[in-house]
Amino acid sequence: MQAPKYSRVFFGNYEYGFKESQSNVWDKILTIDEQQAKINEVRSSIGALSGKLAIYCSDASIARHLTARNWNVKKATKMLKDTLKWRSEYKPEEIRWGEVAHEAETGKIYRSNYHDKHGRTVLVMRPSCQNSKSTKGQIRYLVYCMENAILNLPPHQEQMVWMIDFQGFNLSHISLKVTRETAHVLQDQYPERLGLAILYNPPKFFEPFFTVVKPFLEPKTYNKVKFVYQDDLSTKKIMEDLFDMDMLESSFGDIIIQLSIDCDASDNEKSDSSRRESEVVSPDHCMPVATSSRNLIEDVHEGWLEENRNLSPQEQWLLNACSEAFYTLRTPHFGLSKLTSYRPTVYSPF
Repeated sequence: MQAPKYSRVFFGNYEYGFKESQSNVWDKILTIDEQQAKINEVRSSIGALSGKLAIYCSDASIARHLTARNWNVKKATKMLKDTLKWRSEYKPEEIRWGEVAHEAETGKIYRSNYHDKHGRTVLVMRPSCQNSKSTKGQIRYLVYCMENAILNLPPHQEQMVWMIDFQGFNLSHISLKVTRETAHVLQDQYPERLGLAILYNPPKFFEPFFTVVKPFLEPKTYNKVKFVYQDDLSTKKIMEDLFDMDMLESSFGDIIIQLSIDCDASDNEKSDSSRRESEVVSPDHCMPVATSSRNLIEDVHEGWLEENRNLSPQEQWLLNACSEAFYTLRTPHFGLSKLTSYRPTVYSPF
């Protein structure tokens, strides 16, 4: 097998080596019959299932796992088996509101009360409203929200939209441990559930950094991320294409979805029986923290390293990248010319 190719990218004072995507090997459009044949092959490999687990082996579910593995039957089968094992052990469908209500108090994640123009459920996320240090609690609440969002999808729709509001965000709101576990759960247990992620008013380094790594991402992954800024007129066009503008409110520059407000815990408990009722927490409880004006690199090292002393190579790489991004963007007249120096060499372990 041919060894993967690496490309060099310079960012700040570091040189990063990225493994180039070889997804073009799988960039083949399958006919409906070919897709169905692969779905049947996966189902045959899984074997007969009964009870709740059988629900998660529908054609649509198998197709999502196949899509996530570029229609490789062997890899998709393994992925689906791992998902079924996780569901039988973690029992996400049995999580109830009373168990996670404390995680929802600040409105850090909640489901909007309507869908986008494609019928996709909308999950609103506010990282600055983080109110818990428990990794287990945060992940359990995320899973609860994902399950609720999926149950509120209309027939024949498998994906959702994430609206990630970065108002008041700074790096102290990020836990590498939680981020790693979140990525693991979403990628492995909910493949192809994300249809679109809207990053609303993200920190300025997000978009240029994302542009730098674009050549090394799957096109379908890159195209799922949209950057939206309150003071950018092109933002309105993005939102008009996605949402009914009459349903939007003006509190976030006419581009944040109107939310249903339901803070009554008893209502949430009642809705657990069907998991179809609205379980939305008021964003009014969220008190965004103003971004600190202190040295942002110090925020990274003092905040992240304090919590994550034993960093893996992947986490150390990410830490260095973010630190350098902040340093670069704090220099006058930021431009691509600032990305040409490198010392030392750090290759991406991803």
